[in-house]
Amino acid sequence: MATSPAHSASTVVTVDDVRLAHVRIRDQIVRTPTLFSRTLSDLTGAKVYLKFENLQFTAAYKERGALNTLLQLDEEARSKGVIAASAGNHAQGIAYHATRLGIPSVIVMPKPTPTVKVTQTEGHGARIVLEGETFDEAYAHARKLEAEEGYTFVHPFDDPRVIAGQGTVALEMIEDVPDIDMLVVPIGGGGLISGISTVAKSQPHNIEVVGVEAELYPSMHNRITGGDAPCAGDTLAEGIAVKEPGKITAGIIKELVDDIVLVSERRLEESVSLLLQIEKTVVEGAGAAGLAALLEYPERFKGKTVATVLCGGNIDTRLLANVLLRDLARSGRLARLRIRLQDRPGALFNVARIFHEQGVNIIEVYHQRVFTSLPAKGLITDIECETRDAAHLDRLMKALRGANYTVSPVELD
Repeated sequence: MATSPAHSASTVVTVDDVRLAHVRIRDQIVRTPTLFSRTLSDLTGAKVYLKFENLQFTAAYKERGALNTLLQLDEEARSKGVIAASAGNHAQGIAYHATRLGIPSVIVMPKPTPTVKVTQTEGHGARIVLEGETFDEAYAHARKLEAEEGYTFVHPFDDPRVIAGQGTVALEMIEDVPDIDMLVVPIGGGGLISGISTVAKSQPHNIEVVGVEAELYPSMHNRITGGDAPCAGDTLAEGIAVKEPGKITAGIIKELVDDIVLVSERRLEESVSLLLQIEKTVVEGAGAAGLAALLEYPERFKGKTVATVLCGGNIDTRLLANVLLRDLARSGRLARLRIRLQDRPGALFNVARIFHEQGVNIIEVYHQRVFTSLPAKGLITDIECETRDAAHLDRLMKALRGANYTVSPVELD
């Protein structure tokens, strides 16, 4: 992909554009830290640094590009206001900084947008318009209102001002960790990685840039490689679930980005959980994509000094709870065992005694007498339990089988 620092993309966004953007915005955003993670380094075999963009006020890097664009509007554009189409972090970044700067803002969101996102964006001072069932329909309506009302449209990624603003992330990372030799960056529409690669490829030493997309939405990978893999499905990384990447960003990525890798949903879930457990930080699926790549392709990054961006922290709390519980189940610390019993007094007591002897905590018990192929005097019971680890769970199952119970784990997909 990347060929040479001398590239035509430099006429679109230059490292000087990014430096000027940083001067404009640096006093109005959070200077988030880039910190070394000893545990993740041991786990992946790379020297891992994390850029905590989830600590921005709206919990995402999108503020940078939004603010850089707003600060370059003339007085007439400011007075008429801005408009954007977004159901996520871009919406909140625009709403927050536009209100702070006294600029009216309108955000067009698809009708199915979760109420919490609508409420959060409205809370930052934007006027919300719910239109269409999909992002594409909301986007089309925003462009229609732009033409009718004279608003300035702020694109979430395919705008040189936005790209330059997002690139300020890399300036701070390299300032904090000068010996970085690889940057691993989530890709949605491509604004973040376009800005970051512009900075990376201007440095005196070689810095490799690797993009990361969810397997379910390989849109930029398709664009760059000529592939036609489908872009559909319910991904945890909805922040980078883009069907149509930018034209400007695609040109920059083709010339400057060294590689694009795809990560599975399971790795995304694992990474969200690990970042909460190890770094005590909450990230959304897109924010965990860089770590997911390190876990999915350890040989690709082994021995490198790698920095990745925790690009956002806006995850629904119920979804986060589900992710954490699924991770506990996959690691053997939470399990549901299906046990065949005789339907008579003391049957459950005898099973529970084995759990007690093995030091396993029972959380829930589910009996099934009717919807089963067992004889009428038999029953199936599912016992949800908590163990220390997979080895502890194995000892419990061995003890149950040793007492002549038929037992099997209820597996996750």
